[in-house]
Amino acid sequence: MEQDSPKRKLPVRLALWGTLLVAAAAAGIYVADQLLVAPQRDLKRQIEEQKREIARLEEQNERLETYIKLLRFTERKARIEVLDQQLNESGVPVSRIRFTEIDGAGAPVTVAREFTLAGLEVYIDTLTIRFEDHFVEQGDPLKGRALMLFRRIFTSRIRPEEGYVLDRDGLPPEVYAEQKASTDFERNLWRRFWELAKDEDLARKNGVRAIHGDAPYTRLERNKVYHVTLRSTGEVSITLGSTLLVQ
Repeated sequence: MEQDSPKRKLPVRLALWGTLLVAAAAAGIYVADQLLVAPQRDLKRQIEEQKREIARLEEQNERLETYIKLLRFTERKARIEVLDQQLNESGVPVSRIRFTEIDGAGAPVTVAREFTLAGLEVYIDTLTIRFEDHFVEQGDPLKGRALMLFRRIFTSRIRPEEGYVLDRDGLPPEVYAEQKASTDFERNLWRRFWELAKDEDLARKNGVRAIHGDAPYTRLERNKVYHVTLRSTGEVSITLGSTLLVQ
């Protein structure tokens, strides 16, 4: 039998060594992946999961803070002071009043604003919105709460759409927001609220249970103080208070 020559053995050895080198390289890559790349990949995944969890907790905290803020209010109160009252050139009574939102103890909670109104009968246009109970399940800060608005003030001689705006459209009422909405979540909430307040069809589609609008009025007298109370039930009252001290 003819023996294999060294020339024929060489390719076999080369093939064998090549196979061994490929296997060694593959093993090296696998080890490197397991020792270096895989831990880094796992660490990156853990970091991303932690970021998502932090974002979820931050949103949950924003929801809770907003809900606590809204929970404080079952009614809103305001004070109207008739600072002056004169007849204009046409003989129409014109009143200069100061409107101030107050707390239960009578302390101001917003900056007082002065308005000049033609006519003796003043109307306070209000709005109360209640949402369906399913907002409870969604964890919505509006859940089960009634949001109350002092929309406008006008008189028997001033049309409602020409009256003075009290709670500004598109912005959170100051008493709720404590001067401003502190988070993106709350700003989005109020943006949605104003959209619902202006569109009844949209409101029904988004779980609004009831919208109560009312515009009670009273006859103004010079140097008198009037108190306005808007309750979460939608009830509004205007009562005569004290007499202003004439300086």
